[in-house]
Formats: sequence, C-alpha cells, structure tokens
Amino acid sequence: MELAEAVSRIIGAGRRMDVRGWVPATAGNLSIRLPGDRIAVTRSGCHKGFLQDGHVMVVDLDGRPEDPSLRPSAETLLHCGVYRHFPEAGAVLHGHSVPNTVMSRMSGDEILLEGYELLKAFPGLPTHEATVGLPVFDNDQDIARLQSRVSARWREMAEDDTIVPPGYLIRGHGVYVWAADMDGALARLEALEFMLGCELIAQSRGGMFE
Repeated sequence: MELAEAVSRIIGAGRRMDVRGWVPATAGNLSIRLPGDRIAVTRSGCHKGFLQDGHVMVVDLDGRPEDPSLRPSAETLLHCGVYRHFPEAGAVLHGHSVPNTVMSRMSGDEILLEGYELLKAFPGLPTHEATVGLPVFDNDQDIARLQSRVSARWREMAEDDTIVPPGYLIRGHGVYVWAADMDGALARLEALEFMLGCELIAQSRGGMFE
C-alpha cells in the first residue's frame, strides 16, 4: 500500500471511530503498515474525527520519524510493538470507549469473553463456543516499559498454547486491536466493543451471564 492510500484509509477509520464515540477529544491512534518496514501513523494532538493529510506521519519499526521535524505520539511504540511481533498485522487501532475504559478498571489481568457469536471475528475461532482471555495491563507513562510487559505476555501465551487475541486493554486508558488490513481491524474493534458493552451491562446487573 502506498502512503496516499494509507492516509486516506486512516482518515476514513478515524471518522468511523469518532461517530461511534471511540476517540473522544484527541484520544486514540491509528496506523497502517507500509512497504519497507515503515508505518503511517496519526500524529499526537489531533482529533481523529477531523483528520487531514498532514495529521499522518511516517515512522520506522522503532518509532523514529522520517521527518525529524515531526514528533510522533509516545504511544506509537505500542503500534510498533504489534508490527514487530505479528508480521501479518497490517493495521492497528487504539480507541477510548466507555465500555473498554470501565471494564478495564473493573477487571484483573484479563477479561474472559465466552459464548459470543462475535468471537468469530477473532482468528482461529470458527464458532462462538470458545473462551478468549483478553489481556489487561496496568497503565504506565513509560511506554517502552509497558510494551515490554505486553510482549512478555504474548510470549507466555504462545508458550502455553493459549489463544493470543488480536487486542488488549490498558487499564483506565483504552484498547488496542489489529488485523491484516484496516477493514479487518475496524471489524475486530467493532466486535470487541460490542462484547465489552455486553459485559459492562451484565456487571451492572449484578454478575456475569448464566
């Protein structure tokens, strides 16, 4: 994918996420993998519902900007972590919805999602008869340290032959989701937000689903 197309897709995804209420104020980050281990990613401080071409910049897999005059968000390193660890990842979305923020604050180190038809949006799950543990990490302003914890959890899950879901939560902060392309990432984000919304309603009524 060329840069111009990536920018167009990022702008479109930002508008869709804004309509859903997933990127309030200047929250959130969106990115797409480019050829040559390059990443097109939104710049810090931009409202994702009103993105323009100049609000997207290019960094390498270590988060270094191609244009030294532009400063990427520190959270760009979390996007880079996904692309380094999952070669099949082509797009990453980070959003801040009410359900994912509240559920992350109410939960331990994971949220169990089971019995949902929309679990089939995750890879390797052809049926709703599955249980997925969505990781939850404590927030940390040291993004490199946070990414090291995320990477360690991925390695542990792989070693234990546990399903590694294409997403995770940061407590009180938001969600990260990825897929092979932007359309897939948006679909997974929408599925995850739906399931987290259901879990939040269940919790508010006194417990989990029976």
